[in-house]
Amino acid sequence: MQLAQSDQGAPTPTISGPVRLGRRTKLLVRRLARGDVAVIDHLDIDRVSAEELIAAGAAAVLNCRPSSSGAYPNLGPQLLVEAGDPLVDLPDDSLFEKLSDGERIVVQGAQVRRRESAEGERGAPLVTGRVLDRAGVRAETEARRREVGEALERFARNTIEHMREERELLAGRIDLPRFATDFRDRSALVVVRGVGHQRDLRALRPFIRDMRPVLVAVDGGAEALLGAGLCPDMIVGDMDSAGEAALGCGAELVVHCYPDGRAPGRERLRELGLPYKLVPAPGTSQDVAMLIAAEKGARLIVSVGSQFNLVEFLDRSREGMSSTFLTRLRIGEILVDAKGVSRLYHPRPGLAPLLVVIAAGLIAMVAVVALTPALRDVVELLWLQLQLL
Repeated sequence: MQLAQSDQGAPTPTISGPVRLGRRTKLLVRRLARGDVAVIDHLDIDRVSAEELIAAGAAAVLNCRPSSSGAYPNLGPQLLVEAGDPLVDLPDDSLFEKLSDGERIVVQGAQVRRRESAEGERGAPLVTGRVLDRAGVRAETEARRREVGEALERFARNTIEHMREERELLAGRIDLPRFATDFRDRSALVVVRGVGHQRDLRALRPFIRDMRPVLVAVDGGAEALLGAGLCPDMIVGDMDSAGEAALGCGAELVVHCYPDGRAPGRERLRELGLPYKLVPAPGTSQDVAMLIAAEKGARLIVSVGSQFNLVEFLDRSREGMSSTFLTRLRIGEILVDAKGVSRLYHPRPGLAPLLVVIAAGLIAMVAVVALTPALRDVVELLWLQLQLL
């Protein structure tokens, strides 16, 4: 990335770097390197996507759709601009046709152009968008928060529609195949790529060590588990966010098949030659993972990275979130958020503290014997008796 001034000497920063194109943000962030310019097609950037773009080190983010449509105060744009990442909303998605992945471009304010030629000629302008500045994003977010009632009403209507169309979620009438993974009377940890999932996994280390729960990853959650040094027992979802290493780690693979017959992960696993089970069910992949754990007898389900309050449900801005809400009603009291477990669970003392106490006692005993002549005589007599025996 290079920072310079505009031709007129104005203090507008110019950002130059290779472009990375991706219509699905969660897949693009896996290819981003620090200093890349990300071109995305993401309506209403949510908090999780913004955090991943920031962590990947994107020099700038060019969005071909409105970063905030006004339907709800989504947190993504504010996180990006406050982190210092330039965010530009483009009028269309023409950059996906005009640019190739890895081509170097220049972003100067709201204008996007090709990099200067070897002869020093200014690159041709490609598109001009709208820069989202910190003050403007904050003002829009506050305005949307005051109008949150409409978003709540839409969420309620969507939930009622799901209750009518997907009654099997509440009734538990979903046909599940026989799995190799044993859930009976065990705790299950369902890991979703979501807000703070890395932090929650670190906090749950003592719980995982002591309780040995079944580790269920939902798509990209498999990468999170492997990154934390843990191997998932089961991976559920469309298999689009999990890398080949994660899919081949030995976990049982469960492909989510939607009511219309779509099973996006099936073809990929066939190409990789990996065995899988197919589960036809409505809702989202994380719903399927939780329902599998509940129906197969898990005594406790701990959710990592999943939505657990109304703000997070609305921030995801997906119709499937109503289905997720119904799934929580179906599972009931056995579902616990990771943050609650980390606050209430008291880890058992490990073997190391016990060994330290024993070693300290032995050292103290040896010191007392060495400093007391009478005890030395007793020890010598005992040693002679042992030799005679």
